[in-house]
Amino acid sequence: MSRFAYTASLIALMAAATPAIAQTTTAAPRETAAVSTVEEVVVTATRRKERLQDVPLSITAFSQAELTQKGVVGFEGIARETPGVVLNQASNNNARFTVRGISTNGWGAGLQTTTTVYLDELPLTTIGNTVTLDPAMYDVERVEFLRGPQGTLFGSGSLSGALRVLTKSPDTTGYAASVQADLGYTPDGDGVRQRYNAMVNLPLVKDQLALRMVGFYRDEDGYIDNLGTGVKNANALKDVGGRAVLLWKPNDRLSVKLLASYEDSDPKDAAMTTPSLGDRKRYSTIPDQYTTKTQVYNGTLEYQFDGARLTSSSTYSIGKGLFNVDLAGTFNLAIPFYLYDSYTSKAFVQETRLASDTGGKFDWVAGGFYLHRDTDLVGEDRSSAAYLASHHITGLPGTTFAKFGSDTRTYELAGFGELTYHLTDKLQATGGLRYGKYGGEVDVYPGFNTAYFTYALFGISGPLAVVPTPASYAKYPSAKKASWKASLTYKPSHDLTTYATVSTGYRTPVYNSRAGSVSTVDPTDLVIPAGAGSDNLVNYEIGAKGRWLDGRLTANLAAYYIDWKNIQVQANRQSDSVQFATNVGRAASRGIEAETAFSPAEGWVLGVNGSINKANVTELTQQEATISGAVDGARLASPRLQGTLYGTYSYSLGGTATGFTSVQIQHVGSFPNGFPNTPGKAGVVSPLYDHTDSYTYANLQTGIRYGKVNAMLYAENIGNSRAVTYIHPEAFVYSRYSIVRPRTFGLRVGYDF
Repeated sequence: MSRFAYTASLIALMAAATPAIAQTTTAAPRETAAVSTVEEVVVTATRRKERLQDVPLSITAFSQAELTQKGVVGFEGIARETPGVVLNQASNNNARFTVRGISTNGWGAGLQTTTTVYLDELPLTTIGNTVTLDPAMYDVERVEFLRGPQGTLFGSGSLSGALRVLTKSPDTTGYAASVQADLGYTPDGDGVRQRYNAMVNLPLVKDQLALRMVGFYRDEDGYIDNLGTGVKNANALKDVGGRAVLLWKPNDRLSVKLLASYEDSDPKDAAMTTPSLGDRKRYSTIPDQYTTKTQVYNGTLEYQFDGARLTSSSTYSIGKGLFNVDLAGTFNLAIPFYLYDSYTSKAFVQETRLASDTGGKFDWVAGGFYLHRDTDLVGEDRSSAAYLASHHITGLPGTTFAKFGSDTRTYELAGFGELTYHLTDKLQATGGLRYGKYGGEVDVYPGFNTAYFTYALFGISGPLAVVPTPASYAKYPSAKKASWKASLTYKPSHDLTTYATVSTGYRTPVYNSRAGSVSTVDPTDLVIPAGAGSDNLVNYEIGAKGRWLDGRLTANLAAYYIDWKNIQVQANRQSDSVQFATNVGRAASRGIEAETAFSPAEGWVLGVNGSINKANVTELTQQEATISGAVDGARLASPRLQGTLYGTYSYSLGGTATGFTSVQIQHVGSFPNGFPNTPGKAGVVSPLYDHTDSYTYANLQTGIRYGKVNAMLYAENIGNSRAVTYIHPEAFVYSRYSIVRPRTFGLRVGYDF
């Protein structure tokens, strides 16, 4: 507790941006009470600014004020607040989103993600496959979660949706600054959570040139004890970084923005547990690390022509990280097996688009996109010195029994566009098309292999022969693919939008690096296939968005049916856990999503977000079933039911002081962690198959603002749930079950300069 007390003394010196309540108050005529309305949100999901209620898409949007108020600092909070979305998270920087049920096991290692994550104009999910930065969400303009295929405007990875984190631009009109401190305490484990943030906005030349700088630091104790390493609260996090943005606006038509950002995210261990070991316990003899150091450099030019706006964005990113994992679970901890991967991934992204101004008979967007990614991977498989000595296995360079590496270069080149024709003042039709070409090549580095597993399994001692593996080169065959969208929108009034949309998406092919490999552990096990071709998805959707009672009530409703063909799946050979990608037949996902917000009286905002989904395999050949472990009718990895009930009450405390109290109650249903059978063994139930828990999770906040100072008390996971939220589908890790963070209390205080 001494650390808690020490840090609490620092908080009194810190300050935070004010958490604005998601409502506005309109002055009423004399002798009439003021009227509270639900805030209108403007989004750029169609690459132009539009009211969220006017966009014929299923979108959830969050302002920085809402994120701050609810304590949302990363992906986990976003997923809980968005209908139809679940987060599969083994650790910080090791997470995947599932949207509308489009996932077979929530992991998909080696596959392109089904949901693209954007930080401004950069698709983060291109930096790394198994390690993807979970960016700190401070001083953001808005977060948008677009559900359904977004291929026409956001590319091949947005098969089921796109998450956009949009940071704030500099303000050329005046100085601004804020600081924020957040101190939390988790009684179970005596863990302390510290989060510090700061922002300064400097107008260098009034109305023309401004600089905005943001810095953040997180030092968070974990809540999982690792019995193998002996570390209490092992899944701690250190995260530090910042960004600087320079904006030049010499006139009303031209703006140039330069951004540089850096984030060093260092989770100390995975957050997955083994329930049989006890409450909040895991086992690995080294910490499982998924670290990333990410640099992003961006230049964005915008020019307003007469009738259209040009945007050109150039981004260069460098991601460096570690993927170090104890794989001894492959052999039920009997044989030491450690994977040490380090990678450097460099990506260049160029997007140029021209968007028409609104108000004419036609609205249109046209653009081009280019992405080049170069991923350099160096890896080693290691044993332990103690094991090698006790089993008299010699001949290795240190403890390394296999070494490998590769330099993979891929590209995507695409043209895209959308055209909307206003048939009448109330009816409009939209068509969109994206046509892309992609390909790549890989240089495999020279390495070596040994018969370590054979010696270990059969108790053979003596020197191991180190067998060199030669360098090689392969060129992936290039391919071309199109995605499209057609939509009809009817607006009977300014406050009601209805739409019907058909949209498509796809993922790029995957080539298995160990194609043709025969298991050295069990030669009768399946032979690794060549790879997986593109899968294809068609989304049929109808929706309505309304605003009633003079803005006091909003409601958005969408119903969809998704036909997913030639599904890319990731599986593992049972005998040696070698990963491979392949395709299986067909699945269908159907569901309903709803979002409502209501202000029944001044100061009050109440809301419900929720979704119902049913996603199952619908077609499958016997060969596909055998190789993947799927069965006809198998559920996909998504809950049938999830939703959030929330409420906020804002009130005056006298003078200029105001307060608020808010609560969120979230429910997520249970879902399977993959297909039920063992890949390669027809009809044999997989020992890894399991279901997450169905759980309810509640958060509470209450705060006060006085002038430029504000303070907030909060409680997360009030019921102290231990629900399992994700189960890893692969055998090589012994601890495979992720749980929610135990009950945590905190204080957030702040000051706006």
